[in-house]
Amino acid sequence: MENFEHLFKPLRLGNMELPNRIVHVPTDISSSHADGSVSSRDLYHHAEIAKGGTGFIIVGATSPDAKTGRPTVTCLVADADNYIPGLARLAESMHRYGAKCAVQLQHPGRQAAIPRYNTMSTNDMVIKVPWSAGHEVVYANAEEKGKQARAMTVEEIIEMVDLFSEAAWRVQQAGFDAVELHAAHGYLIAQFMSPHTNRRTDRFGGSFDNRMRFPLAIISEIQRKCGKDFPVLVRYSVDEWIPTGRGLEESKRVAKAFEDAGVAALDLSQCITETPGAGFDPMYYPQGWTMYASEEIKKIVSIPVINSHTLRDPEYCEQILAEGKTDLVGLSRQLLADPYWAAKVKAGKIKAVRKCISCLTGCWQESMLAKKEIRCAINPATGDMRYAEMKKAQKPMKIAVVGGGPGGMEAARLATIRGHQATIFEKTGELGGAILGCCLVPGKEKMKWYADWIRHEIQELGVEVRLRHAPSVEELMDYDVVVNATGASSYVPNVHGGNRDNVIGFEQVLACPKRTCEFNPPDRQMTKTGDKVLVWGDYYAGVDTAEFLGSIGRQVTIVTENRELGSTLEPVHMYVARKRFNQTDAEALESKPFAYPVRVLTGTTVYEILDGKVVVQDHNFNKTTLDIDTVVTCHVRPNHELLEKLQAAGLKVVNIGDSLKVRNLKAAVSEGAGFGLTIDGDTLFNANHAIMDELPLDVKELLQRA
Repeated sequence: MENFEHLFKPLRLGNMELPNRIVHVPTDISSSHADGSVSSRDLYHHAEIAKGGTGFIIVGATSPDAKTGRPTVTCLVADADNYIPGLARLAESMHRYGAKCAVQLQHPGRQAAIPRYNTMSTNDMVIKVPWSAGHEVVYANAEEKGKQARAMTVEEIIEMVDLFSEAAWRVQQAGFDAVELHAAHGYLIAQFMSPHTNRRTDRFGGSFDNRMRFPLAIISEIQRKCGKDFPVLVRYSVDEWIPTGRGLEESKRVAKAFEDAGVAALDLSQCITETPGAGFDPMYYPQGWTMYASEEIKKIVSIPVINSHTLRDPEYCEQILAEGKTDLVGLSRQLLADPYWAAKVKAGKIKAVRKCISCLTGCWQESMLAKKEIRCAINPATGDMRYAEMKKAQKPMKIAVVGGGPGGMEAARLATIRGHQATIFEKTGELGGAILGCCLVPGKEKMKWYADWIRHEIQELGVEVRLRHAPSVEELMDYDVVVNATGASSYVPNVHGGNRDNVIGFEQVLACPKRTCEFNPPDRQMTKTGDKVLVWGDYYAGVDTAEFLGSIGRQVTIVTENRELGSTLEPVHMYVARKRFNQTDAEALESKPFAYPVRVLTGTTVYEILDGKVVVQDHNFNKTTLDIDTVVTCHVRPNHELLEKLQAAGLKVVNIGDSLKVRNLKAAVSEGAGFGLTIDGDTLFNANHAIMDELPLDVKELLQRA
């Protein structure tokens, strides 16, 4: 296992030999220029993955016809010859480091981000897919009506076959080793293949052969234009997880049909857009849950099979290859979190691998879903070229980091790497901060992967850590600069009875110790609640608290003033959570159901808290009395007390994470990393208490002048 002989064993795929079994499965990073041409960010991102030792890199989501469909607003485009030079630079950026590479061609059809309206599909339909990058745009005070898609004409289908093959020819001309067709997740080719979406009555719909006619025609035309020795791969969903969709048995026929058509390899995925849990597989999905698919498909075909979805551990990847469950392991979000996964594994640095936690915050919710470039919540270097140019500090400093949460630890980690002397002060007995509460939520234990990784890094770097210590202002005067990473705390809004003993903060609930954790403090205790609990508030604190209490048999009622619970949270996680609240499961999950359904009262607030009862009031001022034993407040605000004292004392201080504004893990890590990246002995601060980096020399000289 230590040598990972299967993981680093070459494999023949079509006419090329892959140097190892690690595949970057196609990932739309939405970083191209507005016209779809290759950007410097595209080059940097894919070169980093190749440099990290990934053997085969499939560049994601490249439109063969930007006019009728782009899956994200700044995806790649290959619908004209003027894109070839940029694509050639992209291929070379990966070939330079020994990787083989392909481009995935994807037309989104009904799920287009561009155009917003009049999108193409197999037939007329109205869809509601709020978790898709091609979702209907619903304005703040508007109602969701659904997104309309229109049926393609036969002439448009035939033209689209030509557009796909022309794009493949351009990919070949640019020097890529292969091309892949995206036939999964409810995008255009998948719409033709799926019995759920394809309701046509002509030769492109109905029977299995008719539904396969469109993708097989594209493959045939690519072979005619590029030659049969140019490898064509197909990514398709083995299970669509919807009663009227495709299942495993039909997918075996699909696999055989593609092999007979000359496809070089199959890239297996899951879901249709209506079933996002299986497609996005957020935290709740266990590692390797899709292995059944490649095991069954490999019995049908002799061509290589790629399987992906929540593969993180090198040891597990080695095991499934050794057992013949798949031919290649596909990594996507894992390579956003750590593009040097392969290099670290090859060097035996397993604990140094930063495992993706499947949070979908940076790579989906706050990027492509919001029509922005891709990022990563736990790897701020994703797409940010400043980190590739990071240098040692010219003048090392003595830095105090107050707060041992993710933002504080990331600030200390990078500052130490750059040569500064950092000390972390943490008032509790354990580093980790707010993310530790997620470890208690069934299915969200992956948060501990990140907590353990960064705590291990802090340990390995020799960062001084002072636990159970809240430093005074006088103590902090001995440091050159202070990072205020004190986070946020719950509070009770002004309400009748808010000071009763049966009212507690969510931190007291999400504080149960994990006894098997090497970092666990023995004195960490949870405050017990009664059987009937009212969770008052929204955002992560409210949802996580409700999920934890529901999982241990409490009868939970959530009260939120918002018109929808968790409307600002990552939507696929909320999709799964809402099903769990209703004592069911998202597709492919088999978790233990809650003993009681979780009741959710939206547009409602707490009016009065009594002994054993709570009076709530809705937006129409109607009052209802509920039998409640314990009220858990999930209203949260930043901790500013120390910050204000430090500023009043004239200390150099930077405020980051939830102590700046209550947000999420991505914000805390990004701000901590930004501090560590830029701080230096001659760093100046502006009137906003922010670091001024890369100042013009004359301005810097002027401001430093005595």
